[in-house]
Amino acid sequence: MNDLLTPEAILPNLKAGSKKQALQELARKAAELTGQHERSIFDVLVERERLGTTGVGRGIGIPHGKLPGLPGVMAIFARLEKPVDFEAIDEQPVDLICLLLAPEGAGADHLKALARVSRLLRDPALCDKLRGAETGDALYALLAQTEEVSAA
Repeated sequence: MNDLLTPEAILPNLKAGSKKQALQELARKAAELTGQHERSIFDVLVERERLGTTGVGRGIGIPHGKLPGLPGVMAIFARLEKPVDFEAIDEQPVDLICLLLAPEGAGADHLKALARVSRLLRDPALCDKLRGAETGDALYALLAQTEEVSAA
């Protein structure tokens, strides 16, 4: 995750009352980090959700999309202050979200990043630790350290 995620891209207590609001807040943060237009990012995320929910179950959402002009694949990780209905496949509310954005031409890289994030967040023990972490730094350390361990 180190190549996708920076400490600045961690939102430890995101306030959102709905899926739409969560996506708006993530788009705002992504715009801040990338220089892209917030509305463009939000529109890409909403368009992707229309194809099918990115709420993958067990309280996890992995919204994603492709944007022209991004230098590479990037992630933003958010832990919601209160879980929201994300229309997840298991109908459970979502409280852990990993947003992935990729350049328009990043076919394989985008899919590899999605697979990595999905594999990482499929670990119930890691998700419990993420839910219990006190700070953004602790969240980042868990995400960065976990992938180093799984790569070894």
